[in-house]
Amino acid sequence: MHALGRLFLGAFALLFAVPAGFAVLVMALLVDPAAQAWLTGGALAGLDMALSDLSAGLPPEGLVLFVAGLAQALFVLLVAPSALVGLCGELLGRRGLLWYGAGCGALTAALPWLTRGALRSGEAGRHSGLLAAEARLTLILFVVGASAGLVYWLIAGRGAGLARDDRTV
Repeated sequence: MHALGRLFLGAFALLFAVPAGFAVLVMALLVDPAAQAWLTGGALAGLDMALSDLSAGLPPEGLVLFVAGLAQALFVLLVAPSALVGLCGELLGRRGLLWYGAGCGALTAALPWLTRGALRSGEAGRHSGLLAAEARLTLILFVVGASAGLVYWLIAGRGAGLARDDRTV
């Protein structure tokens, strides 16, 4: 019965951790100048292309692909790290703030690196600003993941693990 209660509490904590991480991500994207340039240059251009195809009477495939890709990226960045760190914390009985905050932040920050592979040293030498931009993105994603992990810890992480019997015999 305790495990079922912990499962529901973990799901409830994810319902609050994911929007908290999303709010921090939006705030970071609006505050960071490099992210603003990326948004205005790349992401909004893709949205404009999809909407112009839709207004021209073409099927909404471009818009559907854009929304599906965005939803998948947000799921991977916001839901998966919190759920994985929360599940591992429950199984291992971790209750520490550092486990949930730093663990979720590190996992979120590492996801882009893991999905594309190791740093390509040939490209880093040709583009001097590439490492600085990647470091900035890594820091933003760490803060996003850490905020989601801390919200999860506040709700469900402090009582993680097996039930403890406080009665003395």
